[in-house]
Amino acid sequence: MLNKIPLAGVIGSPIAHSKSPALHGYWLKSLGLRGHYIPMDVSADDLADVIKMMPKMGFVGANITVPHKEAVMGIADLISDRAALIGSANTLIFRKDGKVHADNTDSYGFIQNLKQNAPDWDPKAGPAALLGAGGAARAVISALLESGVPQIMISNRTKLRAEKLRDDFGGRLKVVDWVQAGNMLEDAATVVNTTSLGMHGKPELRVPLDGLQKGALVNDLVYAPLETNLLAHARQAGCVAVDGLGMLLHQAVPGFERWFGERPEVTEETRAAVLG
Repeated sequence: MLNKIPLAGVIGSPIAHSKSPALHGYWLKSLGLRGHYIPMDVSADDLADVIKMMPKMGFVGANITVPHKEAVMGIADLISDRAALIGSANTLIFRKDGKVHADNTDSYGFIQNLKQNAPDWDPKAGPAALLGAGGAARAVISALLESGVPQIMISNRTKLRAEKLRDDFGGRLKVVDWVQAGNMLEDAATVVNTTSLGMHGKPELRVPLDGLQKGALVNDLVYAPLETNLLAHARQAGCVAVDGLGMLLHQAVPGFERWFGERPEVTEETRAAVLG
């Protein structure tokens, strides 16, 4: 009897826009592996029932995206240290003993993207400036602190959310008023936009960018469009500009390896396959 074909997928709502099926589909095909990866639009009310049923249907795991990344923490049986620190999960592994293991690979994806696309980046070179205080910001903060960034200046339209992050992550975080966000860039060796500002269909990022320092690393987590106004300004100012697509590609590597048994590589061909 042939072994079961492993199934995985991504759960969110909405989900039709997700690039993950194209990514995992490309890896499965190029590595010659049996398996399928599908998008699943699941409501918050049905999330727990769906996850509990999936292992019985042949699923070996799943990615979790907006708006379920926090809620899934209450459904999983086991939670990795990284997921606990970040406060959300983006990767589920369905273990052979029936337990659901929740992990977060966003911080890994963030760092690997910078290492691949800005190999000379030195996290210890100076403070980081972070725009936004949502779920993505938590993953970025944990990654930057672990990398040895001396200080993170953080600014968010709702100041309270930034203050909550400072309370959670400690003394290396400094909260800056949103109206002063442009001033953070003058001292920053690393600049990261974790907001959705500048994305297709969202308002533009209105933070003044004339403080960007030549040689600073500037990363925008937005990848639609690939070249945001922030990145275009950064290139003009002589910064090292890194788009957000690489984070999406790299965060998928650990999950794919756990589910399908081979570690894929993020290459130019991978990017091209996902951009379609």
